[in-house]
Amino acid sequence: MPAITPLAADQALDRYFLEARSKLLDVAAILDRIDRGDNASALSQDPRMLKIHEALTLLQKRGGTRAENIQLLFSLAYDAGWEKPQPR
Repeated sequence: MPAITPLAADQALDRYFLEARSKLLDVAAILDRIDRGDNASALSQDPRMLKIHEALTLLQKRGGTRAENIQLLFSLAYDAGWEKPQPR
């Protein structure tokens, strides 16, 4: 199996800039909608908003593990007591 080589940074930026821009605008629009709500200030301590803000902080870190760290932020911790799904 051939080794996978990552794109050069400038090629990755060329290829994904518009997609990243679009997704960032989507997030900004969602946050604007929340902020315009009647009870926006009451949500400052909502665990979901805290996770969104923490994810935005993680996006600013360098090192190539942002996606992994954000996935872990929004994931439930492993629980050995979870029931296995039963076949139908």
